[in-house]
Amino acid sequence: MILYDCIQWLDDIDIVLNKLSELEWLENNSILITGATGLIGSSIVDLLIRYNDTHGHKINIYAAGRSKDKYHSRFGYLTGRNDLSFVFYDALQEKIIIENNIDYIIHTASNAYPEVIINEPVETIASNFIGLKSLLDFSRCNNVKRVLYVSSSEVYGKKQNSEPYLENEYGYIDILNPRNSYSIGKRAAETLLASYSKEYSIDFVIARPGHIYGPTANKTDNRASSAFAFSAARGEDIVMKSDGLQLRSYCYSLDCVSAIIKILLLGERSKAYNISNPDSVITIRQMAEILAQSAGVKLLFEEASPEEKKSFNPMNNSSLDSSSLIKLGWEGCFDASKGLEHTFRILKELQ
Repeated sequence: MILYDCIQWLDDIDIVLNKLSELEWLENNSILITGATGLIGSSIVDLLIRYNDTHGHKINIYAAGRSKDKYHSRFGYLTGRNDLSFVFYDALQEKIIIENNIDYIIHTASNAYPEVIINEPVETIASNFIGLKSLLDFSRCNNVKRVLYVSSSEVYGKKQNSEPYLENEYGYIDILNPRNSYSIGKRAAETLLASYSKEYSIDFVIARPGHIYGPTANKTDNRASSAFAFSAARGEDIVMKSDGLQLRSYCYSLDCVSAIIKILLLGERSKAYNISNPDSVITIRQMAEILAQSAGVKLLFEEASPEEKKSFNPMNNSSLDSSSLIKLGWEGCFDASKGLEHTFRILKELQ
């Protein structure tokens, strides 16, 4: 069974589409989505495909990634459609070649898996910067209307209290810790955007998601929410390697997508927006408990090895204030309980 045939997934997409009347502004436009087979990127593609399937107009979708095999594995059932095309894109290459006109770019591609960040810190920081630069150079030469960069809550660093981060609030990041190649790379990329805007008048907006989860996660995704969801779907007990008291802004992938669309079409130029559902600011342990309860499995605790601890997100609090996003008219459709339960239910159906 493929995800797009799952009734629960389509129902969830339709709930979100009902909140996105602005999508009609993208009709007859072309949109490039990098990282198109990833958790966020593939959710965007599914939502736009569903929009095209349920409306009389068309949004031209260009799904960009390094692997055509991964693209066909995820979207092969859509082969032959004239509204979806594959574009080769490697964030470590300095130039991207696209023969068609592109109106909008949503850049989601990034090394985001803790294991990859630890093992490939050089590629992590380089791809964040080089990959974005290639897209900005393309935008300069091809009159792209707007670039939306998907950054991360990790740009904020550590803080001393449990209050949610505002967009202009930055804490401490240890620049000599290779684990921070991800957060420092994201910070550098955001400054690169501001620099291109100043020097070349590039129109950009930034989305800073919290911790995104959903059934579009890859099975190799070792982030806690994804790993726990796959364990639950297999009927396995969930094993935590910490006390789980770290506070996170969790967000169902489709809520994240609707926020990205709002920011792309309504966001103020050169501004960053947090993506956080106020109904989903919970601890890692609470997230795991919801999944365990949904699946009827146990939540177990084990001591992490020194090597495993190296990959942990160093932020005890990465909760985000989403006031600026909500002012754009965005509201989440899935609180933590509903979103996590749907994720479990869909993944179990796909087993």
